[in-house]
Amino acid sequence: MFAYAGKILRVNLTSGKISTEPLSEKMAKDYIGGIGLGIRLLMDNSKPGVDAFDPDNPIIYLTGPLSGTLGPTGGNSYAVVSKSPATGGVGNAESHGFFGPDLKRAGYDAVIITGKAPKLSYLWIDDDKVEIRNAEHLQYKTVKETDDMIRDELGDFYIRVSAIGEAGERLCRFAAIINDEFRAIGRAGMGGVLGSKNLKAVAVRGTHDVNVADFDGFKEFIKMIYERMKGPATKKYKTLGTPQNVLVLNSLNALATRNFTNSQFEGAEKVSGEWLNEHYVKKIVGCATCGMRCDHIAVVPEGPYKGSTSRLEFECLWSMGPLCGIDRLDAIIEAMRITNEYGMDGISIGVVVAFAMDCYENGVITKEQTDGIDLRFGNAEALLDIIHKIGKREGWLGNALAEGVAKAAEIIGGDAYKYANHIKGLELPGYDLRTLKTAALGFSVSFRGACHLRNGAYSPDVKGKVNRFKIEPGRGKMIVPDGHVYNVIDSLIVCKFSRGTYYDGLKDLANYYTLATGIPMTPEELDKDGERIENLARLFNIREGKGTREYDTLPWKIKNAPVPEEGPAKGVVVSDEEHQLGLDEYYAARGWTIEGVPTVEKLNELGLGDYAYIVKNTAKGGKA
Repeated sequence: MFAYAGKILRVNLTSGKISTEPLSEKMAKDYIGGIGLGIRLLMDNSKPGVDAFDPDNPIIYLTGPLSGTLGPTGGNSYAVVSKSPATGGVGNAESHGFFGPDLKRAGYDAVIITGKAPKLSYLWIDDDKVEIRNAEHLQYKTVKETDDMIRDELGDFYIRVSAIGEAGERLCRFAAIINDEFRAIGRAGMGGVLGSKNLKAVAVRGTHDVNVADFDGFKEFIKMIYERMKGPATKKYKTLGTPQNVLVLNSLNALATRNFTNSQFEGAEKVSGEWLNEHYVKKIVGCATCGMRCDHIAVVPEGPYKGSTSRLEFECLWSMGPLCGIDRLDAIIEAMRITNEYGMDGISIGVVVAFAMDCYENGVITKEQTDGIDLRFGNAEALLDIIHKIGKREGWLGNALAEGVAKAAEIIGGDAYKYANHIKGLELPGYDLRTLKTAALGFSVSFRGACHLRNGAYSPDVKGKVNRFKIEPGRGKMIVPDGHVYNVIDSLIVCKFSRGTYYDGLKDLANYYTLATGIPMTPEELDKDGERIENLARLFNIREGKGTREYDTLPWKIKNAPVPEEGPAKGVVVSDEEHQLGLDEYYAARGWTIEGVPTVEKLNELGLGDYAYIVKNTAKGGKA
């Protein structure tokens, strides 16, 4: 096969056994790579009901068919898939930078890691030479320190490292895996899974060529995409970056503030993309093979956090800014910096802190329980103090919050559940779902949990294509096609920021795939791949007891805390009646039962008939 390495690496950390096996062309075409291939390998290499932190839970590193090529955004990517310690279902995340290309050039489409090392270790992949090395000297080191020390130890600055920080070692349920200093396998707790295996990092050096099937055709195609990247399709990412969303969402009453108490932030101007770029951004850099340059690197120029440096995207800026009622960019940049050092998800950490602030202000937790931290909304110093406690699992509250808001609410008890903003255990991203109701429906059915990256459901709301204050007939069907496209994007592992450059959608992406791999792919086949991946992910969640209708729900505040601001959004919540209407339509459009279970007929249509045993007798509304 062209573009694919054609090989899967298996590493058992308990026994030390290392082996390889081939990747078949059929598996490649049906699941593409990235999260598609990852979910299939997770399903086939895990036991039902195994805890996410159990040694038998595999964590799988994956490249895509474009990884290691000159393909813009796809050439620089990798993904990680495992059972999520946050949700108990499919956990997946993708990252770009320089690690992914080297993993492909080392000769692997996937690395399946099982077991638990007897002591803290790291995996060293040097083309065909693979070894498990001692990492006890790296215990509790920051991600950057780990990166630097491994490169020094192996004697090559150009080795690429994907590593966890202290939070991952301490099994924080929203711990991230970081590569290239700022790039994160951020969501769903993949860093905690790595920590549970006593695996501090994966280091790789790849020297093999990655050849495409039609070099001339591929070259012309990527030249076209590079040209499109110079145009309006990517302007947002090249100029203000995603922090541009701050003022846009604030104007729509969709900027969740003070833990979804408010839908607008009075300090929005102070934390806007415009203000960030004018006063803090020092350089804009790009990943390998990318024509956009979207990484806005911010540096604090003065004050108590002078010199603090971090990459700041909208979601993280929002979670540690407006959601916590904080309007100080210097403190937010510092918060992001220490979050990266501990190796935590920059979205979840802010939602967790905002949850604690809400509990504190409503008397659910006391100052004594915070170890004296005054966890009021707007207290920037408190934000930084509690992040340190969470990263170290320090004290009763730090330990509880490291479990994520769903489990922390159970530990705290009382009314804490009312302030826990999550779906399926994963903390909400930066959209007020009360005023973006298509997004509310789309987030609720995401197999990863609360996620803006599993479909484009927020787009029709934000762009004014629908009445965003209602879930009306037709809305459930609307979000299905985007789900397929997003699954394809994350299996090719092209950056979602580039999606506007594929003017012909799946036709462009199918052409991209065929030129690279030489495997004929039509837009219709690619759409079917996206649907197959969606159904397989649903099956995994059902197998783990997390995939039926009762889990496609929304947080208490979204359903019960009306928007307080004067204006068109005042009094809005997502009613159960309209949400259930949306679910009914979505399930029908997918060919699922009323309980959200894929039918046997649907599975057979998608070539997933071997998994029909999972759904038989699962649906309450009749046999699947």
